[in-house]
Amino acid sequence: MNFPDNLKYTKEHEWIRLEGDEAYIGITDFAQNELGELVYVEVDTVGETVPKDEIFGTVEAVKTTSDLFMPVSGTILEFNSKIDEADGDNPGLINEDPYGDGWIVKIKITNPDELQALLDAEAYKLLVG
Repeated sequence: MNFPDNLKYTKEHEWIRLEGDEAYIGITDFAQNELGELVYVEVDTVGETVPKDEIFGTVEAVKTTSDLFMPVSGTILEFNSKIDEADGDNPGLINEDPYGDGWIVKIKITNPDELQALLDAEAYKLLVG
């Protein structure tokens, strides 16, 4: 299983990759593996400011649906068009490349101090065993 060092992680299995005051968010390799084949991703919060730990969307797998939680407070700038039903419609990208093309949303961070509470790769690795 893959745990890139350049990311921060949540206990709810989301990752965040910083790029200045913007960031990309997705679900971890562990999460996509546990969920199985993803068939649908819903994010209807583009343009909204979502507080830390609040739900910003859902991922649906063959057997279950799971909520997506914001790792830090931020305004959702973009939903990845490659996995959006309205555009590319390939949610399987999350299974294939969870840390690359399988990102879910791009945000503008509104409270950078919240980043300090996130897990680094080693702490996340310990969490998932």
